Amino acid sequence: MERIRIIDSKDHVGEKVEIDAWIANKRSSGKIAFLQLRDGSAYFQGVVVKSEVPEEVFELAKSLNQETSVKIIGEIREDTRSKFGYEIGVANIEVIGESHDYPITPKEHGTDFLMDHRHLWLRSSKQHAIMQIRNELIRATYEFFNERGFIKIDPPILTSSAPEGTTELFHTDYFGQEAYLSQTGQLYLEAAAMAFGKVFSFGPTFRAEKSKTRRHLTEFWMMEPEMAFVEHEESLEIQEQYVAFMIEKVLENCDYALDVLGRDKEILKGYTELPYPRITYDDAVTLLNENGFEDIKWGDDFGSPHETFIANHFNKPVFILNYPKSMSPFYMKPHPDRDDVVIRADLIAPEGYGEIIGGSERAIGYDYIMEQLEKDNLDYADYAWYLDLNKYGPVPHSGFGLGLERTVTWIAGIEHVREASPFPRLLHRIYP
Repeated sequence: MERIRIIDSKDHVGEKVEIDAWIANKRSSGKIAFLQLRDGSAYFQGVVVKSEVPEEVFELAKSLNQETSVKIIGEIREDTRSKFGYEIGVANIEVIGESHDYPITPKEHGTDFLMDHRHLWLRSSKQHAIMQIRNELIRATYEFFNERGFIKIDPPILTSSAPEGTTELFHTDYFGQEAYLSQTGQLYLEAAAMAFGKVFSFGPTFRAEKSKTRRHLTEFWMMEPEMAFVEHEESLEIQEQYVAFMIEKVLENCDYALDVLGRDKEILKGYTELPYPRITYDDAVTLLNENGFEDIKWGDDFGSPHETFIANHFNKPVFILNYPKSMSPFYMKPHPDRDDVVIRADLIAPEGYGEIIGGSERAIGYDYIMEQLEKDNLDYADYAWYLDLNKYGPVPHSGFGLGLERTVTWIAGIEHVREASPFPRLLHRIYP
């Protein structure tokens, strides 16, 4: 008799197997007990028929508490009524570990309660499905960039400088020196791109934003590539190919998770059709002004309502191009024909999910970057190593950053970014 995982049930129909699992829920109807089982790979049903098992097995089945861990022995069979498609006809049950008074019951609970019990909330079917989609996006990311010859580089988390200013950084003392938790690995990746050509990182980043919106976390994961000899238009093509690739892989490998979440797969399929539309910042402001958003004027950053309208107007992810220089970091390349904008793009997800990618062609030229550092009151000493990149064989190069949790939130079709992180860090929340 083979021990299997629930997810592999389709390969063992008609076979007697052993499954180690937890009791997610149960119900009984006189002569039959139904056990909802989970083992970390999926959920499905165990059926215990009173006439087919010893009396003590049936009584045990009826008495099992939520989250009790068990060893189940039985036969796998198809179950066309369930989302999963299979179930196990239970022949025997052995209790591994008991559970009493499990706090998260099938009834409704408030958000604060669930967040205080995040270590247990992860066991629920919806949270399980979200984490499966997150895992698939990570797996697909490595596949996409490895297949295209990128080298993974791990930039430091502790830094002495702040690429986008220090106002939203977590400060720490580093043996008497000023240090910050990294908000991006970009500058280090630019250096690595000059050594390896095409590189990417995938790791945690930190923003001390005092924001309580459904889009913001203080600790989140970023995927950041940097590419030597790549100009902006080619970078945009890589960005949209990457996003479409991730969605295709979720559709291919997370069918059950999408069903659990009730995500419309046809809508997701539409997001794999390339190219994505492009609109300049100038035209986006005009579009907004013509559609009731008189509050937005040239030079303003777009808020959630503005991004939502623009993306829904196109009904697809959309690139917004050429943002004002005044609202862009020092490392972005100035537009060749205009002094007031830079070669930058944000990718806005539809359905109200907002920006998921920010990227640009990077500025080159020692004197230009020195001028921008001075303008932003940034200390030359902190960026001397970065300026070296413009002394020794500078080339056109581009890069971007994708926020993993926002992307998970969008593709999973969930409401709040906090559910896209296994243990989210939010304003005033660092437990558990």
